[in-house]
Amino acid sequence: MLLSVQISVYSQSADKLKAKATENISFYKIKPEDPEAVYFTPDQYKITADGKTDVSYALQEAINILKTIHSFGIIFIPEGTYLISKTIYVPTAIKLIGYGNKRPLFVLGKNTPGFQTENPDDKGKANYMFWFTSSIKKEGEPVRDAGASTFYSSISNIDFRIEDGNPFAVALRTHFAQHSFIEHVDIQIGNGKAGIFDVGNEMEDVRFFGGEYGIYTTKPSPGWQFMMVDTYFEGQRKAAIKSREGGLTIVRMTVKNVPTVIEVYENFYEKLFIEDSRFENISGPALVISDENNAYTQISLRNVHCSKVPVLVSHLHSKNQVSGEGNIYRIKNFNHGLQISDLGKKPEFGTIHEFEILKSLPNLTKKDIPDFPDMKSWVNLKSLGAKGDGITDDTKAIQSAIDKNPNIYVPQGWYRVTETIKLKPNSVLIGLSPIATQFILRDNTEAFGSFGGPKALIESSEGGFNILTGIGLSTGALNPRAVACKWMANADSYVNDVKFLGGHGSIERPNSIWNKSSAYSDEQSAWDSQYWSLWITKGGGGTFKNIWSAGTFATSGAYISNTSTPGRIYAMSVEHHVRNEVRFKNVSNWKVYALQLEEESKESSDCQPLEIENCKNLVFANLYMFRVIRVNTPAAYSIRSWGNKNVEFLNVHNYSQTKYSSTIPLYDINSNLEVRPWEFNRLFISGNLPKKKVVADSVGQVRQLVNGFEFADGICHDSKGNVYFSESRMRRIYKWSVESKSLSLVADFPWEPLSLACDTKDNLLVVFKYIPRPGYLIDGKPEVFPVMPDAAGTSYSGWGNSGFGTLVYSMDALNPEETIQLLKKTPIENIKNIQKTLNPSNRRRDSGDFNKVSTNHFKEAFVAPDGVTIIPVVYDLARSNSLVEGFPGKEIYATDEYIKRTVKLRVGSEGYLSEPETFTEKGEFCSAVDSDGNVYIADGQIYIYNKDGKQIGGIEVPERPATMTFGGEKMNTLFITGRNALYQVRIK
Repeated sequence: MLLSVQISVYSQSADKLKAKATENISFYKIKPEDPEAVYFTPDQYKITADGKTDVSYALQEAINILKTIHSFGIIFIPEGTYLISKTIYVPTAIKLIGYGNKRPLFVLGKNTPGFQTENPDDKGKANYMFWFTSSIKKEGEPVRDAGASTFYSSISNIDFRIEDGNPFAVALRTHFAQHSFIEHVDIQIGNGKAGIFDVGNEMEDVRFFGGEYGIYTTKPSPGWQFMMVDTYFEGQRKAAIKSREGGLTIVRMTVKNVPTVIEVYENFYEKLFIEDSRFENISGPALVISDENNAYTQISLRNVHCSKVPVLVSHLHSKNQVSGEGNIYRIKNFNHGLQISDLGKKPEFGTIHEFEILKSLPNLTKKDIPDFPDMKSWVNLKSLGAKGDGITDDTKAIQSAIDKNPNIYVPQGWYRVTETIKLKPNSVLIGLSPIATQFILRDNTEAFGSFGGPKALIESSEGGFNILTGIGLSTGALNPRAVACKWMANADSYVNDVKFLGGHGSIERPNSIWNKSSAYSDEQSAWDSQYWSLWITKGGGGTFKNIWSAGTFATSGAYISNTSTPGRIYAMSVEHHVRNEVRFKNVSNWKVYALQLEEESKESSDCQPLEIENCKNLVFANLYMFRVIRVNTPAAYSIRSWGNKNVEFLNVHNYSQTKYSSTIPLYDINSNLEVRPWEFNRLFISGNLPKKKVVADSVGQVRQLVNGFEFADGICHDSKGNVYFSESRMRRIYKWSVESKSLSLVADFPWEPLSLACDTKDNLLVVFKYIPRPGYLIDGKPEVFPVMPDAAGTSYSGWGNSGFGTLVYSMDALNPEETIQLLKKTPIENIKNIQKTLNPSNRRRDSGDFNKVSTNHFKEAFVAPDGVTIIPVVYDLARSNSLVEGFPGKEIYATDEYIKRTVKLRVGSEGYLSEPETFTEKGEFCSAVDSDGNVYIADGQIYIYNKDGKQIGGIEVPERPATMTFGGEKMNTLFITGRNALYQVRIK
């Protein structure tokens, strides 16, 4: 009897809830002008917006025609009341957007036929006002529900009302995927069943009034998280939300006058995160949890205020409960599930909570999503001369519009650009569909081709306020310098609904005027050939919501570096990259909600999903890391951690449908600590690791420093004794710090490093492979790299080892992204005062011409930034594993790799080598010389010789040594790269 009384109390009258629901704000008060859009108006369709005429058939016709003709697009619906009597099916990539002083309202009339009884054959056991589908619903065929490939579908700024007499009516069915959403919507459910069944991707500013449920849902497509921001629930008869496997990631939710806030289906798990929210007048348990002792059940609450919430949590199976404290209280922290208090600590399952009793409820948490500027201030980009036809170069029109107007509305169109678009400190760019509205680079756009540092398609102001929303950014396949977006704007800025194209998720219009951004047929050869898609750096911050970065041509989907400006990520999907999905480096004060990472089989078998280096004060909530069922190779780690402090993971899901889930969810490089559980509620990395027991290095003792590499070589040192090396195929360059005794990832540029060196001022020099892209023109002429000299006489010059350039770039290892520059080839007669030469440590010459080729008088050299260090332009740079330092008047040792011989040569004043002399009949890739002139030669193990060529000792290394150099504080430590690890051995 008590239960029925409670339900009747919270089943507020429909009239009261309707009154509250009308207190909304139209987000788009003025009609957006867009020649590509459809306008659902009486002059175009035989309809009225008075709530009396059924518009169902006219609206379905408008949707189907738009989908058939254009594949994707927008239907604008003006203010008014629209009566429907049947389900409206919304296929992939169709958006419904309302406008006017009041939001348009769709009404399901009283006692509408088909909505009175349960539908036993339907997944949700209901009937729907609007149903998002994967394709057009055809008469007589079953409905193809939206799923994992349903992108760019949405409803915005439209309200819904279910009138009485429709007890099994649900307003929306939304099982869609990336770039699909519901926003700025009120749903008056009344006596109907629910507002939404089967959530997908994300929602913002949605309010639910009445109904059995506001939302009830199963697993989103295809098993990812669901992001909710700024939502409101009131008066539901059973629960605000009923869910299973929803990955509910909730920020700023208010729930009032319901029996239960969230009910989990019995015998199912939920990964629930709630922050900055409010529960008021909750009669029963606020949270009803099933499978409480399963590792998949993960509950995290932060800063949730409660008023009249006597029971916070009730567990279905055990009947255990967690009660609130007092009439008004704050949940500072609540964690339930498998918890790891710090790296190296034992995982423990349990519940931890911290409550604070309050005297009154505080104000609601201020939202961090900025309002758009008044639509009266918007200037239409096409009215300023931009064409958006995918062919015309719109660069000048776009930049001029930005320079003269703060608020730019970008109608649908593909806007071709040929130079960086730079935002002013107050620039706002507003599009409404990231597939229909794109800024694109055609393949081989000259300013973005050849070698060079990262160059942005669009670049924010530095430290200013910017908004970028509803626009796709496409960098094509053959633009190796491209960064789609470089973001440096302030903490109040906003990037929303931006798609980084270049692989998965593209949709073409069946109209020749809309051309592909890339017509390159051999796309696989161009994978991983560009810089990062989204680069947030130099103090950049703000809110980043509903981002999809699946451009396989990019090195990473997102790279956040060198910023302490607060940032928030809401629902970012990063997928299908070759080497890395997301990197954080030197970042603090960020919160990352519902980050989803996915590795595909062809592209991503070797991909490292997440790198977090030298960061502090980060939170990752509902982090999902997934390898698809087609992956058939193992992977070592999902997350690599490097020197982080105060980094918290809440609700981590590391999984695959195949047996090849990442073996270790998190590996901390420098502490050599692993986190083994695949599923856990909380992991905290304090950074306060117990000090390692100091083991004095004894002379000759080999110590492994770090491991986990595919093939480490290219080693060198700087003047301070720091050591650098690379993983060539994975295009990564590392630094071992002699001061901190730790490893860092210096760079992962899209250029394959072959060998490394430092000049006299410690600029890092990188010999790298450059592959010219077909069709690229400079000043109208094809880019050409002449064949390197000395190629004849070795089979290495053919059989797939040609067609690329061997070049050198330099960078400051402390600021690599901003300092990368190509070294020029200079005629040797123009180079004065050579103080240091860098020659190939090994040459594979299978025609017996090693001595001849090594002593050839090269005609050109790469000159380092110090002006006195050179790298001769010789063919064997393409093959050598490292470089050997030489100084005029001194001797060097190089390896004739083909016949396993080490040769001593003398360096002349012009940098030429002379006087070749066999030193010993051992050698593979390299040698190193200590301060006494003893020579260390790698050949399966390490052999030590004195100056006269007599063997005086040896060093046994746990694996085959590849390259070596002396470094350390006193330059008396030999550093060795094996295939998989970095080792050191003190010589003195």
